[in-house]
Amino acid sequence: MASASDNGPMGRKPTTIDEYLAGVPADRRAALEKLRTLIRSLAPDVEECISYSIPAFRRDGRVIAGFQSTSKGCSYFPFSGSTLATLEDELVGYDKTKSALHFDAKNPLRAPLVRALLRARMAEPRKKKAAPTRARAAKKKKGKGNAPQRRRAVRT
Repeated sequence: MASASDNGPMGRKPTTIDEYLAGVPADRRAALEKLRTLIRSLAPDVEECISYSIPAFRRDGRVIAGFQSTSKGCSYFPFSGSTLATLEDELVGYDKTKSALHFDAKNPLRAPLVRALLRARMAEPRKKKAAPTRARAAKKKKGKGNAPQRRRAVRT
């Protein structure tokens, strides 16, 4: 079964959350609309967007939450590999991966849990881009990348 993120109306990927939700089955759509409203009420300064083909919420240029309809239910994404681990004790009873929390549309995420997820994610420090070292910059400039350099055998 194709997910709502595959192709929206007219065979194109959705560019807004409304377009995404229009392609979601009614039971999951209701749960995700409720989650959307909850996120916006808990973090009113977020900007809605589509990130990695799923509905997401950006704050200060950083994606802090997202959701998706799946063939088995719904998923919440904190867009961080550590948020769910931080709140592990509060997530007992939910199926999860390192990056997603799965829930049934008939049993949506409760407001206190979503509040804790958002607070934990917003409290995480921004990742700084590593400054290029001289060696990496020189390799990149030469177009060698990370490939090992070979020496030619010298004949005498």
